[in-house]
Amino acid sequence: MSRILFLVSSMQGGGAERVAALLCNHWVAEGHRVTLMPTFSGRGECLYPLDERVRLDFLADRVGSRRRSMLNKLRRFKALRRAIREIQPEVIVSFLTDVNVAAVLAAWGLKVPVVVSERTYPRALPLRRALEALRRWVYPKATNVVVQTERGRSWLEKCCPRAQGQVIPNPVFYPLPAGEPRLEPSRIIPPPAKVTLAVGRLGEEKGFANLIQAFSELAGDRPDWHLVILGEGEERRRLEAQRDGLGLAKRVHLPGRAGNPGDWYALADVYVMSSRFEGFPNTLIEAMAHGVAVVSFDCATGPAEIIREGVDGYLVPPEQGAEGLSRGVAALMDDELTRKAMGHAATDVRERFSSERVMAAWDEVLGLHREHGNV
Repeated sequence: MSRILFLVSSMQGGGAERVAALLCNHWVAEGHRVTLMPTFSGRGECLYPLDERVRLDFLADRVGSRRRSMLNKLRRFKALRRAIREIQPEVIVSFLTDVNVAAVLAAWGLKVPVVVSERTYPRALPLRRALEALRRWVYPKATNVVVQTERGRSWLEKCCPRAQGQVIPNPVFYPLPAGEPRLEPSRIIPPPAKVTLAVGRLGEEKGFANLIQAFSELAGDRPDWHLVILGEGEERRRLEAQRDGLGLAKRVHLPGRAGNPGDWYALADVYVMSSRFEGFPNTLIEAMAHGVAVVSFDCATGPAEIIREGVDGYLVPPEQGAEGLSRGVAALMDDELTRKAMGHAATDVRERFSSERVMAAWDEVLGLHREHGNV
């Protein structure tokens, strides 16, 4: 049995947070003692199902303040170092750049291995100069830096050539556990409509404006098709205004975040990912695990390492924009036999990115494979 401290910014929604919950649940099921510590000053809540044996310990509760000030940053750092001394983990796992840097620095001199992980393609998200400099300095001091794709590893080799890197993709889980809030598809989509589905935070990086534009070019000739975008975020009003301006208020649906995405994947006929960049997109492999044919921009990074072109989906060069996305989606809308054949082939992701394979890779990095389970 090992003591594991898992650090992540928050647990309020997102791919990194979902994987954090899955890893914590896996490790406690294997008999390890796991503390999950969200470090966000605003605290928030945990939106993902956690095994009751996982100890959820919000850093904001230890600090006693949720203000976002420089003084509070220092307090959180000191509280984190005290927590490491108190918990005495045998390994620390950290997700996301700012948390990774804090984890390595807070564990300095405490002789605790620290495994950090980038959860998006770093070059796609420029950092403040100070944080970028700190990352370059501290990553070589981490025990291991986990990235999600080979392109991510290439970035690491150039950015931090002395760092020890490891590629571990996200796992796919099928069937998906359902949580709150539940959104019932039958209340939003009139049967027997066909559904083009997208899932993600309503942020500019997800490119949903391109997707709505692409769908608008198809909708007139295909009255039985609807577009559903599940998620929440700051782009909601702009996307709703775009939809309404195109006269698609009854055909394009933005019902919010769904805690039961499996029900929506099961309903979908086509899944579309319009992101400007990704890390290793959970929603893409989840849709494929449910037997949905997919169309995605060949963005940095992830889709090209998941989709087998012409076998289980189509990759669209990003420079083709909404027009290229529209052509890819139309090809699946208009060819039911190909759509179903690709959907069947897509289910191979259940094996290619199985939780057993991915969790074994994480166990290896943490040293949990060693005799007696000691790190």
